[in-house]
Amino acid sequence: MKYLFASVLIAAVSVSVFADEKPSGQQQAASESPSDGKVLKVGMIGLDTSHCLAFAKLLNVNDAQHVAGCRLTLVYPKGSPDIKSSVERVPKYTEEIQKLGVEIIEDLPAMIAQVDAVLLETNDGRPHLEQIIPALKAGKPVFIDKPIAGSLVDAIAIFKLAEHYQTPVFSSSSLRFASAAQDVRNGSIGDVTGCDAYSPCSLEMTHPDLFWYGIHGCETLFTVMGAGCESVVRTQTKDFDQVTGTWSDGRIGTFRGIRSGSSGYGGTAFGTKGIAPVGKYDGYRPLAVEFVKFFQTGIAPVSPEETINLYAFMEAADESKRQGFIPIKISAVMKKAEATAAQKVADITSK
Repeated sequence: MKYLFASVLIAAVSVSVFADEKPSGQQQAASESPSDGKVLKVGMIGLDTSHCLAFAKLLNVNDAQHVAGCRLTLVYPKGSPDIKSSVERVPKYTEEIQKLGVEIIEDLPAMIAQVDAVLLETNDGRPHLEQIIPALKAGKPVFIDKPIAGSLVDAIAIFKLAEHYQTPVFSSSSLRFASAAQDVRNGSIGDVTGCDAYSPCSLEMTHPDLFWYGIHGCETLFTVMGAGCESVVRTQTKDFDQVTGTWSDGRIGTFRGIRSGSSGYGGTAFGTKGIAPVGKYDGYRPLAVEFVKFFQTGIAPVSPEETINLYAFMEAADESKRQGFIPIKISAVMKKAEATAAQKVADITSK
């Protein structure tokens, strides 16, 4: 199966300073997926998050929420090796997903050979790089659920490998495709001048602080602001995080992570023609519509540059904490991560 690749890996991912990339209509969410009548077979890697069952129902159950064009046929269940909350979900989720007509398979290469596209759903981002390699080598497009990886290094390596094997990939939180954020991205309040986003922000010791759950609010922030963040500074207490980013054109965006008191998803976007609420959760269907369209066309709805700038923002927040909550340049974080990622890619592609 041939896939369009041009817009998936626009420009080399090796750049360390991102151009200011304000959102445009070219990356707007699709209302529905195109279809030529063919139903694509989808394989899933990982079975340790509620997203697995949510996506299986959207693809396989013919009800009002059904997303046509793909069917989940196989699941390779191996996910996190040591995160207790993830490991304990697998037996129950295995039973439930089988009721939706999905077969369990214990051989990852065999699964990839039998499907047209892959959902990488392992809740733990650390195995993602290893798990995605067989799919990339086979040329099967992959949607990578959040977090794209367990480190900025691995996130960069994934995009570099996708470029090397000419296989389209993209990653996103479901919050990106919520209608309020997409409306602002596509000009409802004019040019975006700033954004304050918030979300729950529970921590997982195996991941950078914001990768695990703060990614949801950070994804909203970058959906509205686009790429171009140049520096980051963080403040943290036991129950809260406040991370401020400065963009190359002088705009300011913030993320508030919540671990106590009333929580939820939301924020405020500021523009040249108005101010609007953003960040409301619209469920999983908008994201499913996007990855089905992506599987059908090979065209990613989110650029590698924007995704990497997002993860560099979160990594810089950790670096700010490590250095006593001082401002951190994104370029410095990227330079260090790119060097390590390049060596990883060289090691993988030389085998």
